Amino acid sequence: MHVRRERVDVNVVDVLPRDAIPSIDEPAFGETYFGDPDDEVLVVDAEPPRAYPVRVLSHHEVVNDSLDGRGGTATGAGGRPIAVTWCPICWSGAVYDRVVDGRPLTFGVSGKLADDALVMYDRETDTEWKQPTGEAIAGDLAGHRLDALAAPLITYERFRTDNPDGLVLQPARTGDGDQSPREMYDMTGYEAYRERDAFGLYGMRGQGEPRSWDREDIGAKTLVLGVERDGAAVGYPVPEIEKAGGVVTDRVGGTAVVVFASTVGVHAFENPGYAFERDGGVVRADGTTWDPVTGESGDGRALERIPAVVLFAFAWQDAHGLEAFFFHDEAGRRR
Repeated sequence: MHVRRERVDVNVVDVLPRDAIPSIDEPAFGETYFGDPDDEVLVVDAEPPRAYPVRVLSHHEVVNDSLDGRGGTATGAGGRPIAVTWCPICWSGAVYDRVVDGRPLTFGVSGKLADDALVMYDRETDTEWKQPTGEAIAGDLAGHRLDALAAPLITYERFRTDNPDGLVLQPARTGDGDQSPREMYDMTGYEAYRERDAFGLYGMRGQGEPRSWDREDIGAKTLVLGVERDGAAVGYPVPEIEKAGGVVTDRVGGTAVVVFASTVGVHAFENPGYAFERDGGVVRADGTTWDPVTGESGDGRALERIPAVVLFAFAWQDAHGLEAFFFHDEAGRRR
């Protein structure tokens, strides 16, 4: 169900012309991938499952797709229309249902930033949407919010291991005939930004004013797993999950959750009421072991994955405020 909310005040700036970064509107999929095994991919549950490499997403930022595999058409006929989105400045990947009030939308890259986050626009109503939250910040649909879908961020190697029949988003650029896909989708600049201290537009492009970060308990570019349920929002910094032993049980809104840190990302699931604990390198609960990446148990059960976004701490704070973080200490949770 799509929710209409009060309009959120954000700082919007123009950076590039509209569609200077081209969305992928007719995605193609295949069984092979031109990148590295440890490249990150967003995974969408489909038949068969699909992987959207960050290497490709960084250069396009939006993929209009539908879950039946017929491509990113405006109608999404025969399947569920989705938008797979990526903001390189926030390092955030989110997958949304792109139907609002019964109407399928197609998204493009506006060329604007809202609080240093990608602003998408839809071609049907010209409404502008903030990528990390899915909130409409200007236009006819202002106040609406896109429904987020569960889409874990893992390595391509793990995706292929878990899904030998899975499909991978293919390059959408043709280049000049001499460039390889690896050259067309070079990640050098993006990876350099990820490693430097400066963040936001200034950190990425050297434009505008550098932003300050006045807190010491968490870094601006600390990766956070953000969970929103029932109007509540909690960001779980990866170092804090690791400090808690790689397993955190919590409640977000009215939902009991368990958050796992693994060697291939961080993941959130609904907690049926089990007492999860890490035993060496194994997660145990309710008399069996659990895979922290898939949420599957050794006896054939599976936890329900919660839609969540992995992003830099500054972007989560911009969207949800100073207090919307989980911290682990000897006394337990503090906010």
